[in-house]
Amino acid sequence: MSDLNSSASTIRVLLADDHPALRVGLRVLLEQAPGVEVVAETGDGVQALEQIVALEPDVAVLDCRLPGLPGTEVAAQVRRRGLATRILALSAYSDEQYVRGMLAAGAVGYLLKEDAPGVIVAAVQAAAQGRAWLSPAVAAVVAALARSDHPSPQDLTEREREVLRLVAQGRTNKEIALSLGIAERTVEFHITNLLAKLRLASRVEAAVWATEHGL
Repeated sequence: MSDLNSSASTIRVLLADDHPALRVGLRVLLEQAPGVEVVAETGDGVQALEQIVALEPDVAVLDCRLPGLPGTEVAAQVRRRGLATRILALSAYSDEQYVRGMLAAGAVGYLLKEDAPGVIVAAVQAAAQGRAWLSPAVAAVVAALARSDHPSPQDLTEREREVLRLVAQGRTNKEIALSLGIAERTVEFHITNLLAKLRLASRVEAAVWATEHGL
C-alpha cells in the first residue's frame, strides 16, 4: 500500500465499471491529476475483487451494478477480509436503496457518473485519506435520512459522542482508539452501538448525522 502520510505519495486506484468508454474517460481524468495512478481496471465484479486482493490499491472506484459480483458485495468482501483499500461507489443512481447498500457495505463515499471531473478527482483524494465524500444529490439523500426520526445527541453517552465526533472527522478505528486511549475492539463496539441506537446503516451516515446535529 502507498504511504498516505506523505504528501508525495501516489494514490493507486482501481477502476471497476462495465462501460469501457467510461473507464477510459475516468483513467484519463485521474491520471492527469497529480499524485494519482490507475493501476488496474475491469468491467467485472469478480475480477475487481481479485485485483483488489492482488494489487492492494489505495482506492477502488466501483460501479454499484457490476456483472459477476455486484459492487455492494465487492465492498462487503473487502471489509470482511480486512483489506485496507478504500471503496468509492460510482453509480448512475442516487436512490436510497443503492446509496444505503453501498455505504452499509463499507464504501467511504458515493459518486454519481454525472459529477464534474473536479468532483471525481477530489472524491478519490478524499477516499484515499479515509474521508467521506458524497455527491451533492447523494448528500441530500443521506441528510434526509439523518434528519428522520432518530434519537438526539443527548441520548448518546459522552463516550459515544466522542467517538462519533472522530468518525465525522474521517478517523479510522485505529486512529480513534489511539486518540481516546482505548482498544480498537472497544471502538468497534461503540460504533456498532451508535449505528444501532441511531438506526443508521453506515459510518458515513453517522458522520452526516453528527454534522447535522452540530457534533
